[in-house]
Amino acid sequence: MIRFADIQILWGLLGIPVLILLFFFITRWKHKALARLGNAHTVKRLMPEVSFSRPIWKFVLFVLAYAFLIVAIADPQIGTKTEEGKRSGSDVLVLLDVSNSMLAADLSPNRLENAKRAISQMIDSMHNDRIGIVIFAGQAYVQLPITTDYAAAKLFLNNISTDIVPTQGTAIGAAIEMGLETFEQVTGKSKAMIIMTDGENHEDDAVAAAKTASAKGIEIHVIGEGSPEGAPVPVYKNGQPVGFHTDEQGKTVLSKLNEEMCKEIATAGNGAYVRSSNANSGLGLIMNEVAKMEKKTYESKVFKNYEDRFQIFLGITLALLLLEFFISNRKYISQERKSKLWELFEVRKS
Repeated sequence: MIRFADIQILWGLLGIPVLILLFFFITRWKHKALARLGNAHTVKRLMPEVSFSRPIWKFVLFVLAYAFLIVAIADPQIGTKTEEGKRSGSDVLVLLDVSNSMLAADLSPNRLENAKRAISQMIDSMHNDRIGIVIFAGQAYVQLPITTDYAAAKLFLNNISTDIVPTQGTAIGAAIEMGLETFEQVTGKSKAMIIMTDGENHEDDAVAAAKTASAKGIEIHVIGEGSPEGAPVPVYKNGQPVGFHTDEQGKTVLSKLNEEMCKEIATAGNGAYVRSSNANSGLGLIMNEVAKMEKKTYESKVFKNYEDRFQIFLGITLALLLLEFFISNRKYISQERKSKLWELFEVRKS
């Protein structure tokens, strides 16, 4: 098991494309400057000690050293000791709506980020329960199978956005069906789904799917994301907001929380409904309901001790920097070749 103590440091790897672009423009500028001196072949003959390939290799070594340094600072750790045993807990599957309407800002900073923050806090509070994540819009996908690896759960959670699914829409029924398929792969009782959505279901019969899940002993809880008053849904282009979604008449469309739909699904799934707010995500109340369920016992293997491995990456970084330092930009030219070069400038007497 490998993890990073400071995984956010890995964002520093985004500096690599910047370095490559910078090197490209500097190299291009140098070539243009040399071209202004005269014929390229003649200029190269006049500068036999200058290498045009070694700076490239030095730059490659520098970029590799930079990458290994970022990884070293992030502090990779390896699990060295596992603990096997029996645990008693529940299986919780979070069904997270990632349709475009979840970008509405009636919750801060928007519905989706508010929900993700609540899920992250829920994961932090877990001890023996297992968690899985299903994302849905026009279709549903398993983002994370049922697991006790809370670090992996938070990593997968951080990568969730509205761009992660190819088909937009809101198919809550499909998400419940996907959850049922996921639960079929695990045994025992004490299974619950927590749907986090604004309730704008347009694709299927979510209530019927909830009844099917309830008949199989799976509780369906719903957390309403948004407000009944609604909020406009922003439109993004190249990561920047450029306006809001409009209807055919050009009027800004308001995305409103459909509480009636959310309540119907929760009732059909023999679960509870809570509306999320900036002050209270509602997950605490839902988890209290989950805690009342009969717990099941399962065997688990958990890494208890982790050892730092940043020393390896730091050592590679130093080795690459030393190698880069000892590679000269100039080539070795023998004295005989230098003499021949100077013959170019000798004035021949007739």
